Amino acid sequence: MNRTDPTPVLVTGATGRIGRLVIDRLLDAGVPVRALVRRAGAAATLPAGVEVVTGDLTVPESLDPALNGAGAVFLLWTAPPRTAPAVVGRLAARARRVVLLSSPIRTPHPFFQQPNPAAALHAELERLIAATGIESTVIRPGMFASNALAWWAPAIRAGEAVRWPYGAAATAPVDDRDIAAVAAHALCRDGYTGGDFVLTGPESLTQAEQVAVIGDALGRRIAFEEVTPDEFRSRWQGAAPGSAVDMLLAAWHAAVGRPAYVTSTVADLLGTPPRTFGRWAADHAAAFAPGAERQVL
Repeated sequence: MNRTDPTPVLVTGATGRIGRLVIDRLLDAGVPVRALVRRAGAAATLPAGVEVVTGDLTVPESLDPALNGAGAVFLLWTAPPRTAPAVVGRLAARARRVVLLSSPIRTPHPFFQQPNPAAALHAELERLIAATGIESTVIRPGMFASNALAWWAPAIRAGEAVRWPYGAAATAPVDDRDIAAVAAHALCRDGYTGGDFVLTGPESLTQAEQVAVIGDALGRRIAFEEVTPDEFRSRWQGAAPGSAVDMLLAAWHAAVGRPAYVTSTVADLLGTPPRTFGRWAADHAAAFAPGAERQVL
């Protein structure tokens, strides 16, 4: 990754799973990094050498110190949409380039075309950014491999069966590290203005197959038990927004009986193949072991 621009890259969502990995990739490339955090105490979780600036997407004027002097911005929206126009306007007035983490809302595969509360927000952010004329790149990861940590790790750590709906629904889980690598690539290299990249893993796997792959990484069989959508809704009531649960159920239902949407984007941009779900599972096997709850972020 070549870069001669001495201005820092501002990373929003800096302490989250993707933002943190983007920071690591930028630092590995010798790029100055500025991290936006809402609370000063969060600086303790970030690597040495990162400039930490406090600010809040819900208070647009609070972002000015973080944006002043920034050359590029990694934008991961983590707030209600109300302040998006003001934030994008401030960003465009101060930075030269933005890389937006969006979602595959334009992808024709039925998995991505179900009613989704995040889709409208992403579409509006894309529209606002395009209207400013700032250099921009949109990256659209599909299903994150790391969702398995929140969805299935508790049962697996407890030695229980994974009880889940639509086991035959196929997705192509993309490794968070590949998402971060593409984001860092677009932040630091010219030639990606106007780029619109859908990121997936390299293979179509049903949900039941993904659980089996995790079992292979652990060296044991993990039972998968199909549950009904209503059972799933009841189990997740209060733990996740009802709209998000309904969106996932609709997407999985639409994906049954057809292969997942798979792109070659990661390989095309980085020159190396994307990590398989098996690789991800092997690298994160410790997080599925009994007593590992505190290791999962």
